[in-house]
Amino acid sequence: MFFERSVKDYVNIDPLQTGGKLTDDAKKVLLEWGDGYSICDYCSGKLEEITKPPVKKFVEELTEFLDCDYVRFTTGAREGKFAVMHSLSKEFPDKKYVLIDGNAHYSTLLSAERADLKVIKVENSGYPEYKIDAEKFREVLEGRNDLLLAVLTYPDGNYGNLPEAKKIYEFCKNEEVPLLLNCAYSIGRMPISVRDLADFAVASGHKSMASAGPVGLLCFSDEFKKTLARESAYKKGKEVEFLGCTARGVPLLTLMASFDHVKERVKKWDREVEKARWFSKEMEKLEIFQLGEKPHNHDLMFFESEILYEISRRVKKGRFFLYKELKKRKIHGIKPGLTKNFKLSTYLVPKDNLKYVLEAFEEIISVYST
Repeated sequence: MFFERSVKDYVNIDPLQTGGKLTDDAKKVLLEWGDGYSICDYCSGKLEEITKPPVKKFVEELTEFLDCDYVRFTTGAREGKFAVMHSLSKEFPDKKYVLIDGNAHYSTLLSAERADLKVIKVENSGYPEYKIDAEKFREVLEGRNDLLLAVLTYPDGNYGNLPEAKKIYEFCKNEEVPLLLNCAYSIGRMPISVRDLADFAVASGHKSMASAGPVGLLCFSDEFKKTLARESAYKKGKEVEFLGCTARGVPLLTLMASFDHVKERVKKWDREVEKARWFSKEMEKLEIFQLGEKPHNHDLMFFESEILYEISRRVKKGRFFLYKELKKRKIHGIKPGLTKNFKLSTYLVPKDNLKYVLEAFEEIISVYST
């Protein structure tokens, strides 16, 4: 049975997809290596040591690209977060708390819960910016001896806010609390030096590295290699925390195939930020206002629109009218049923396409306001 994707020729502004669109090279690999765990044909026991295809070389290039000591593949950012929490909790059983930011993804909470850890939140500043204050992190960190780990979302997946990671990392080091950075929407989009920002970092290949999912990365420093990469007593060469092997087959191969493209596109991050700021200003002319940090520093943006919400309250299609009107115009990315608040991404979307999106919003408001 074949299922055709109905939105493949649409203007795509979905934050979950703009950074994960496959390159042409990745599409070729998808077909070539699509037979189950085809990559295992050449494995002698450890995923990261495979030389044909050149996984080992890819790992070496990743550590240089991300400025970290070690990289392991995962099936997503959440699996990396859990691996860190679980391994640390085994080594430091008396430390039961994880400090997280108030904009954290729900999988951060679930990772802590699965590892039998308790959570302390540093809340955001609230409406309209929802910022994370580094000083509030410091206040919670100081004097506590029960913190196993701190987790910072960089940026968060709702508002696209980029907190002061370097400053928070310094506070963490002063209190000897390791920091994990959730980079699901940053690694692969913007330049990142893990060494400068955290002890651990997780990435998402399918969100931000032009890869078929699910696949992710876990970066960590040499200080935590013994804890995180401990080998099995039963199966030589297999690392317990990763259950031996993680992302096998197509997801990893597409990640590799897109890597040269990803390395080049992060160099153009400033242009993406400039484009996002331009789009935000144009949306606000239509009375669709961007929440979160201003000026904005990321392509992921959260908007609020009373005018669209008021339309949804009186039209026959109700709160689904916006989704249907955008779909009619071949624009994909705003979730069905959202009118008052919604998020989108401008990442790698050509400016002419974004102008078309703006014109669509203007036309929809005009039609339904008369």
